[in-house]
Amino acid sequence: MGADPKSVFVLPDLGEGLQDAEIVAWHVAEGDHVVADQPLVSVETDKAVVEIPSPRSGRIARLLAAPQTRLAIGAPLVAFSAGGERDTGTVVGELPTTASVQPAARPRATPAVRVLAAGRGIDLAAIAGSGPEGEITRADVESASAVRTGVESLSGIRRAMALRMQEAGRAVVPATLTDEADVGTWPAETKVTARLVTALIAACRAEPALNAAYDGTALIRRLNTDIHVGVAVDTDDGLIVPVLRNAQSLDLAAISERLTRLTTEARTRRIAPEALRGATISVSNFGALGGLFATLVVVPPQVAILGAGRIHRRVVSLDGKFIAMRVLPLSLTFDHRVVSGGEAARFLAAAKATLETSS
Repeated sequence: MGADPKSVFVLPDLGEGLQDAEIVAWHVAEGDHVVADQPLVSVETDKAVVEIPSPRSGRIARLLAAPQTRLAIGAPLVAFSAGGERDTGTVVGELPTTASVQPAARPRATPAVRVLAAGRGIDLAAIAGSGPEGEITRADVESASAVRTGVESLSGIRRAMALRMQEAGRAVVPATLTDEADVGTWPAETKVTARLVTALIAACRAEPALNAAYDGTALIRRLNTDIHVGVAVDTDDGLIVPVLRNAQSLDLAAISERLTRLTTEARTRRIAPEALRGATISVSNFGALGGLFATLVVVPPQVAILGAGRIHRRVVSLDGKFIAMRVLPLSLTFDHRVVSGGEAARFLAAAKATLETSS
């Protein structure tokens, strides 16, 4: 006999046009009594791990999906006991009977990392976390894994990345321009990504054609007034691109502060889903990891991405003398279906000029 439909809570609409999500970890068990808004389950979308709260108070009759199951939006998630039990305010678990009883410290790890550890038979309590405040990361679990099969089914962030890059590869006609900016006057403490964003803003003002959205099916281009910058962040789970909104209204200090916060939230998987959508143009400071130039991936409907390589010294001849310049390699990849070579060149020149100022 199936559950009473009136007592079944389905996977809610998570926004952003998401069609499904993967069960990461349940925070309740069958038979538990829960109160409204108490966390029921963590699910992983293509962009983030999200906690879903209980829509009501009541007793859990059945959990209708196991961890690592991918569910479509609207699929049955949990069944509550019928009968409309009176909410007594009881929460899951029991209070200790004496003040001296203390629960064992729970290792710090995200739900996604806990599922990975459980699947590989790894005891998180035996791992020293390398993340912030000792948090255990995916890399820590993989390092501790005694059995390596060499086969991995992509899920979550990596699955989303694979699908997004695959679609971009089919849709975009990419072209790349490169140049170098003389950054010899930059202070030692300069934050490269923040400076890259300020250069992007100046370039968008000089050549708005690259801050645009393009519909390749309808052959419609829309120029954007606001500049919402997608910032590529490398994480243990794959590439995440949080969005720095209305960057055109921020000064360098505000840009730097927001980038620090967004990067931390992305790498700890605590970023809000709404912070991962709506980018109008993107940047990638891949030089922080290595490399000089790159052909980057433009993700539709965006039409451009600006990247920075590793700062290095290059010997040049100036006024008959050889000098070592400190240069920042720049790579601009654009969708040649809608951006002309001249527009891209003017954009890159404006970005370079801004980067070559001392502040």
